[in-house]
Amino acid sequence: MKKQETKSAIGERIKRARQAKGFSLRTLANLVGLSHQAIHKYENNQDIPSSDVLLKLSNALEVPWEYFFRPIQVGKLKPAYRRQKRLTVKNERMILFQIEEWLERYLELEELFPQEKFRHKLPEIPARTPEEAEQAAEKLRQIWNLGLDPIENLVETLEDKGVKVGLVDGAKGFDAAAFCMEDGTPVIAVAKSVPGDRQRFSIAHELGHLVMGLWSDSSETEKLANRFAGAFLAPASAVRAELGDKRRFLSLEELSILKKKYCLSMQAWIYRARDLGIISETKTQQLYAIFRKKGYHLQEPVIIPPEKPSRFERLVYRALAEELISDTKAKELLAISEFLAGGKKE
Repeated sequence: MKKQETKSAIGERIKRARQAKGFSLRTLANLVGLSHQAIHKYENNQDIPSSDVLLKLSNALEVPWEYFFRPIQVGKLKPAYRRQKRLTVKNERMILFQIEEWLERYLELEELFPQEKFRHKLPEIPARTPEEAEQAAEKLRQIWNLGLDPIENLVETLEDKGVKVGLVDGAKGFDAAAFCMEDGTPVIAVAKSVPGDRQRFSIAHELGHLVMGLWSDSSETEKLANRFAGAFLAPASAVRAELGDKRRFLSLEELSILKKKYCLSMQAWIYRARDLGIISETKTQQLYAIFRKKGYHLQEPVIIPPEKPSRFERLVYRALAEELISDTKAKELLAISEFLAGGKKE
């Protein structure tokens, strides 16, 4: 990389990392023992920090040293996600930074395996009514040949279809976010610390935003994305096969069994039954009253473990086995401090 390109990248990276942490120029300057004018010059490419200063910046911003020298490959991300109204601007910026940093590592790794690059685009199935959202979910299942059975591993299914799925630390109030990269590649980022059933519903919700082209955060589009998510994880015909066409009530034991089978929350099953006219609104509210009384609205019985993306990690170990990267590089890409034995050492 040419000197000017390196200089420009470092300045932009310092600024991104600082804003992601919510630091002012003065706050960062105080943490590394410099003046805020010095930080301003670094960010505006008027000066290049020394190795010692970069190390201090790395510690203060909690990013690896290599971050400052990694090529900037992630262009502008087009959002298609639930806007978390509980999130502050600072936390939204921090989450976006986490997503961009993960994607940069992903794209850098893919450069080692050009034949493995996914450039698949998701089917476009516009929907503007609840019924159309239901149909969009069914159509996507048909296009992907998923049948009507429960989806055993949702994350793996999406990765196989070219969707980049990643886990990020996130922030309080954040579940998931969806984006399209400049080349059209769909991206879904999910918080690490959510239960599996909630994680799967959030991913399916974001998938609905992408497939149906819902680019706003209005309450109506959120309802459509929720309807898509429920229909994608538990198709209408499967729900009726499990519950019947009409019910006077649903037992908690029955809902618990269905949660285990479909990895879809008990409350989501109640919503599906109501949306499909299997139970009435009155019975729906009675069930939710029981949930509140038992505390199930906060934590349901039966814990579903979260799913974990595997494609990125597999490519890292493949690159290590083929001696395309070193042990140190593998740790950097995986963003871990320790590594399995048997890797190629520098």
